[in-house]
Amino acid sequence: MPGKNKQMKKFLKDWLKVVARSLQRMARDEHAENKLDRQLQILLSMHFRELAASGRSLPTFGEVEFSTCSQNGEDGILLFIFSIIGTTNKRVVEAAAGDGIECNAANLILNHGWEGLLLDGNAALIERGKAFYGQRNNAWRLRRLPPALIHAWIDRDNIDELIGSHGMAGPIDLLSLDMDGIDFWIWKAIQSAQPRVVVVEYNNRWSSDQSLTVPYARDFVGKGASVDGEGYFGASLKAFTCLAKEKGYRLIGANSPNTNAFFMKDDVGVDNFPEVSVESCLASAYAIHQHATKYPLIKNLPVIEV
Repeated sequence: MPGKNKQMKKFLKDWLKVVARSLQRMARDEHAENKLDRQLQILLSMHFRELAASGRSLPTFGEVEFSTCSQNGEDGILLFIFSIIGTTNKRVVEAAAGDGIECNAANLILNHGWEGLLLDGNAALIERGKAFYGQRNNAWRLRRLPPALIHAWIDRDNIDELIGSHGMAGPIDLLSLDMDGIDFWIWKAIQSAQPRVVVVEYNNRWSSDQSLTVPYARDFVGKGASVDGEGYFGASLKAFTCLAKEKGYRLIGANSPNTNAFFMKDDVGVDNFPEVSVESCLASAYAIHQHATKYPLIKNLPVIEV
């Protein structure tokens, strides 16, 4: 026992040094903001697991948010989720991943060695992503292979083929959809992959009692998906939640701005991630503002109730 205690003390001492160095780097970096590097993320993940094992109350999504590569706190939420439920194969598919540098999958790939399939319809962005990952930086280099960045215009007729032909058919840990367009129809069409967790961007211009999506069109391009835009794209959270239930998933929460929702398979993480209401994921001041000011701009545009 004395030997084990000595080893543990050394381990903790070494970790404290790592944390101190990481904090010093972040303090020197004027652009660090709420980014966390790999060492701190590993330590944070260990803390989350210890909390779950102890039976103590877990933090809320809002309390664990940070963005290293994601736009609005999704990196922290995903780290938290997978720290608690664990991973199976560390595989992620992201549709409309842009350059793959700023997206929901990037932090998992860069700092935690995940295998990724990143799809986007913009060829220039895909080439930029390939150049970035070609530098062999961060943790993904331990796998020796970069993520697959594929240029493709995604539609409901090719999404399964794209997933299957790039080795992602079957069980995966994460699916992320951020297309600002026909996201509802793409998730509905996916049969080849069975993710444990799904992240989707929903349109918070629609209220919690509206189960609506834009009509399907292969060449659909959303309008005004930015913060200040009118916001004709995607689907309402209620629509996604209804689709999720059909596929065997439950809504477990959203990020603080109420723009991205997290769904989990019904047989995964039930004790730690109970189902939450659609209303609770549209209660932020931002979501309320968007519905009040932007919904009037899109209420007469074509939609389908689902």
